[in-house]
Amino acid sequence: MSDGWTDKKRRSICNFLVNSPKGTVFLYSLDTSDISKTADKVFKMLDDVVEFVGEENVVQVVTDNATNFKAAGDLLMKKREHLYWTPCVTHCIDLIFEDFEKHLKVYQITIKKGRRITTYIYGRAMLISMLKKFTKGRDLISPGMTRFATSYLTFACLHELKASLMSFFSSNEWKSRNLELQ
Repeated sequence: MSDGWTDKKRRSICNFLVNSPKGTVFLYSLDTSDISKTADKVFKMLDDVVEFVGEENVVQVVTDNATNFKAAGDLLMKKREHLYWTPCVTHCIDLIFEDFEKHLKVYQITIKKGRRITTYIYGRAMLISMLKKFTKGRDLISPGMTRFATSYLTFACLHELKASLMSFFSSNEWKSRNLELQ
């Protein structure tokens, strides 16, 4: 599996992992900041990982579904005929959610309201502490999830904790602090 991201120093990083019935193992990271991510270069990176792991140990290669990765996957399957390339399902779902947010007004409005609530609470340490009393230690945000899916996972949590949140916002503790969402 490969996963690309940008670190805090704005470097482009690609992580390579292996998944088996025993779990997922991190292999290595590669700083790809100075590498143009053409299909040929991506193919070379993926092919090197297959070589490192041993072709006999690889059945499937999973990457995001950008055009260059798809083309690299095709090249890899041509070279190594028993391998399959597939796009990452999480990435595909993430792109669907991104389209929802961009093109459907109801999603834009709902996401904006949910972000307003969570940003307000998580921007104030005292409120986080208060919130956890009402939610029995549960968080509203699922950190580390995919970008756009995070909004939907957070909304699922907001919905699940609706009664706790209503108690939180109508509590004497909330009222005594004279807090309101701005």
